Amino acid sequence: MLWPPQHEKWVQPAGGRDPAGQFDPRVHGYRGKVLVSLPWNGPTDHDNRTAKNAELQKEFPVILDQNAGKPIGVTWKQSTIGNGERSSAATAYLGPDVRERPNLTILLNTYIIRVLPANASNLLHDFRSIEIAPRRGGPTRLLTAVNEIILSGGVIGTPQILLNSGIGNKTELEALGIPPLLNLPDVGQGMTEHVAANVAWTVIPPNTTIIGQATALAMWQENRTGPLTEMFTHQILWSRIQPDSPIFKEFKDPSTGPTSPHIEMPLDVVSSKWTAMPLDSTFTSNPFDVPIIDLGLLTHPFDLAAIKEGIRIVKKFYSSAAWDGFITGFRGPDPDTLSNQEFEKTVRDSASTFLHPVGTASMSSKNSKRGVVDHELKLKGATGIRIVDASVFPYVLTAHTQAAVYILAERAADLIRDAW
Repeated sequence: MLWPPQHEKWVQPAGGRDPAGQFDPRVHGYRGKVLVSLPWNGPTDHDNRTAKNAELQKEFPVILDQNAGKPIGVTWKQSTIGNGERSSAATAYLGPDVRERPNLTILLNTYIIRVLPANASNLLHDFRSIEIAPRRGGPTRLLTAVNEIILSGGVIGTPQILLNSGIGNKTELEALGIPPLLNLPDVGQGMTEHVAANVAWTVIPPNTTIIGQATALAMWQENRTGPLTEMFTHQILWSRIQPDSPIFKEFKDPSTGPTSPHIEMPLDVVSSKWTAMPLDSTFTSNPFDVPIIDLGLLTHPFDLAAIKEGIRIVKKFYSSAAWDGFITGFRGPDPDTLSNQEFEKTVRDSASTFLHPVGTASMSSKNSKRGVVDHELKLKGATGIRIVDASVFPYVLTAHTQAAVYILAERAADLIRDAW
């Protein structure tokens, strides 16, 4: 499921259209905080043709719901959108009632510079203090927690704060003039990400009225409907590279199992995603400097090999008679006509990410010498601090990361409540 049903609130699409047959109501929640819905309009001509295509090509079935455990096939895209607006962690969990709590203070335009050992503690690595400063620099202030600090700086911010605090690779910290306090070499290492490669087809222009930007804005302002209420596509193709593919004679299958997709293809917008490789970054001792990050996209030979196979899968998807009168040609990049060098250059020149990074403060077993946090999200070798964000995921997910982060946060809340 997307996350435990009690934390999800499934709502009707913007405008109230009937989405019957486009999701499975049994695998969703209706009393939670995070609003989830389907696109505001449809089915379109393209949407209907995917159903016809499923009849002609059995390897591309239409799946009722991607959260029912077997996502391989075409599914309707579900988004955290309700009443025509994005339902984010801020709007879902920090509503007006929560913001009015007397024990909650939200500081804006403020940086956490470092986490520090608590002065009154007898423990060497009792990191219960934080040093904060205005975002653009200025006087600092020290705050100390009674029990523990929860660090949620994100995949980039969390390791930056830890490294500035002297928590990381001892040798590298010393080279930057940062006094090392706790030697955890994996801080800031091991990032993985979903890399997107653009592929395109030519189509016959649809015989429908195009809603212009001004009209779309007017629709949204009037009744929270229209194209501004949805994210770029209606359906997604989730697919796997065939087990007899030559790629697996050279590389081990990195997926988590036979029901996990290798490929995601947002249909009607032609881009896909695959795994990327580890983080490399330029880090300084100035906490206000923005780190320079090399995501390492396409640095492992499996990446390009998987992209080739993925494009071949999608070419086959759009090859049946279901697309007659709609698709007029394939624009590429085509791994079957370009040389390896031409294909690689085209993919590298246009590669981007899906903004799903993980892994820079990865979780590992309590006794492992690797990793940054243990199974309870506690910083290894320290007390008084936990990390709760996507940086603790050891590997990139075979899914979008938003729901997984919410699940992690809910689990962390249970752990913290039980501890104190």
